[in-house]
Amino acid sequence: MRQSPDVKAFCAFFNKLDKTCTKKLYEVYTDDVDFTDPLHHIKGREALEDYFSTLYDNVTSCRFVFHTTLQKDDTAFVTWTMHLVHPRLDGGRVVEVEGCSHLIFAEDGRVTRHRDYFDAGDLLYERLPVMGPAVRWVKRQLTG
Repeated sequence: MRQSPDVKAFCAFFNKLDKTCTKKLYEVYTDDVDFTDPLHHIKGREALEDYFSTLYDNVTSCRFVFHTTLQKDDTAFVTWTMHLVHPRLDGGRVVEVEGCSHLIFAEDGRVTRHRDYFDAGDLLYERLPVMGPAVRWVKRQLTG
């Protein structure tokens, strides 16, 4: 997979991201970044730092395998598989979730808009002790 330097820097940063390096988001994101995922919408790098810091607070490990990259001018799409270990999800076992990031880069190569697409049920709701069985049942009813 051939990547531009901007996309390479983004992918490399995400594979280093943990609760100890959220203060380095300025390397990858603009001050006015607009970040959206299926669970949150965050505006501004400081708010994003707080979000990632809280998010990674109890994470045992998180890494991404990046797959396909499509880029035209300042816009890129990157597909990935996240491998997450969190003590409260799925009994602390590795959770794998596939997703895609839509990125828009500023002229300086940093991300000014980041939107993640993934199945929040697959990441979270299906793995919770009480809610999980109900969510899986609903999904089965919709697909079968």
